[in-house]
Amino acid sequence: MVLTLAQRIEAVETRIAAAAERSGRERGDITLIGVTKTVDRRVVDEAYDLGMRHFGENRVQDCVEKFAIPLPSDAMLHEIGQLQSNKAKLAVQLFQVIHSVDRISLVSALNRAAEQAGKRLLVFVQVNVAGEDQKAGCALDDTLSIAKAICVSSSLELRGLMTMAPLVEEPEATRPTFRGLRELRDALSDDYGMSLPWLSMGMTNDFEIAIEEGATHVRVGRAIFC
Repeated sequence: MVLTLAQRIEAVETRIAAAAERSGRERGDITLIGVTKTVDRRVVDEAYDLGMRHFGENRVQDCVEKFAIPLPSDAMLHEIGQLQSNKAKLAVQLFQVIHSVDRISLVSALNRAAEQAGKRLLVFVQVNVAGEDQKAGCALDDTLSIAKAICVSSSLELRGLMTMAPLVEEPEATRPTFRGLRELRDALSDDYGMSLPWLSMGMTNDFEIAIEEGATHVRVGRAIFC
């Protein structure tokens, strides 16, 4: 049986609620970001009409036409893919949240663009917790310096950390990656007094494990939009 978009959203919501309950948390603690890179604006608008308010895209240039008419003011567009510094100005125009800040040069480019636009931009530091060569994200040891650069910037607001787990057959194998990000966040908070309330981790294959390990934002595409 082919499920409707409404049924797929409901199924993911049910799984999020169950994972939250297993970890002693509330459903409201977790933000579902629908990753819409494979669908057109008509489907995005349908998902909005069904109650979704957070949408994620990987490529800045793909969003120019798709979001030429901005989303309603109560929705947020999240940039979740690797971001080149020369796309910073365009990213600031399109997105309210950037998940993939992984180097100081990008901090500078985004801050300069946000300052020029008179906009305050919410950002995550993307950390390559698993140390995979093919994955974006800064090394664990570089997280502090990037976080500090964001904290002293004029137009960026550091909200938390983001990671991507290895693509594995068994979702349980992703747990150490997600736990590692949470423990890094806790260490930065305890040792340096940084406020990092958000953890962006978990996708279609592993978002339930991520929630059990403390995710506040999960990025789900395939399970909703096929």
